[in-house]
Amino acid sequence: MEFSAKQIAQLLNGTVEGNENATVNNVSKIEEGAPNTLSFLANPKYTNYIYTTDAGIVIVNKSLVLDKPVKSTCTLVRVDNAYESFAKLLQLYSEMKGTKTGVEQPSFISADATLGKDCYVGAFAYIGNRVKIGNNVKIYPHTYIGDDTIIGDNTVLFSGVKVYHECKIGKNCTVHANTVIGSDGFGFAPNAEGQAFAKVPQIGNVVIEDNVEVGSNTSIDRATMGSTILHKGVKLDNLVQIAHNAQVGENTVIAGLSGVAGSSKVGKNCMIGAQVGIAGHLKIADNVKIAGQSGIGANIEKEGEIVQGSPAFGIGEYKRSYVLFRSLPKLNDRINELSRKLKS
Repeated sequence: MEFSAKQIAQLLNGTVEGNENATVNNVSKIEEGAPNTLSFLANPKYTNYIYTTDAGIVIVNKSLVLDKPVKSTCTLVRVDNAYESFAKLLQLYSEMKGTKTGVEQPSFISADATLGKDCYVGAFAYIGNRVKIGNNVKIYPHTYIGDDTIIGDNTVLFSGVKVYHECKIGKNCTVHANTVIGSDGFGFAPNAEGQAFAKVPQIGNVVIEDNVEVGSNTSIDRATMGSTILHKGVKLDNLVQIAHNAQVGENTVIAGLSGVAGSSKVGKNCMIGAQVGIAGHLKIADNVKIAGQSGIGANIEKEGEIVQGSPAFGIGEYKRSYVLFRSLPKLNDRINELSRKLKS
């Protein structure tokens, strides 16, 4: 599919600087730009590539000031926000490529399941009893959807996703390959002697609200009772664990290899780095930022707090402590030297 600079500018409410008839049919990174490809420049550290790139069209911020002319083969489209505009174009391109519809065989769809308009069900998919699927839902091959599950319009489940019974997934969600939604929470009760553990039945479900994206190989456990909830706009990276009865607030993002233990509640608009562990039954306030590899063992009650460390504490105090930590060998040498002088 081919786009001209003029068409791109119209889509993005931008202005063309160069040949408005220049066309592109693919995308590239600005440092690896090739003829007839579209690229963008948003990060100032890559500004030098604007003068050498071979990309046919580059989306840049209106505020960008050039020190010298770009190549004659390169046309600029100036917009308010280059990164957001490029993302919007990629989304439009993905939609315009066309999406599959219909039911491939072999697959199994229960007789009392309902599918909306323009759905796609890939080969070897399984859709259980009384499942309700909205319009324009895409269910890729080898996907399992358990009994009484509800899936909203325009949601995509990629290959190998497993959704257990009675779970609810909202509209405009994306769940990437091999993610498991609604498997049993980690609930076991020790016997009187404390020598064995009996399984506690997990009879709740998982509720995923609208506009949520879940990365591949992520596990979201069903609640013991009630619901494990991902609220609107949540974004989870790959290999994330959300335990039973946990809740993640609206528009919170969690990077890969992180885990939220049972019954913890993470607030709205939080940003959680990779390899973060949040212990159970905690409350994280809104707008909190947690640096990668941090361990959270207590409530974070102050909105907008930034924490780091394991156990985590305030980022300013952490940085001061880290400077001291790195100085410990020198301080130790100094103490030993003073000790020798006192003895002599």
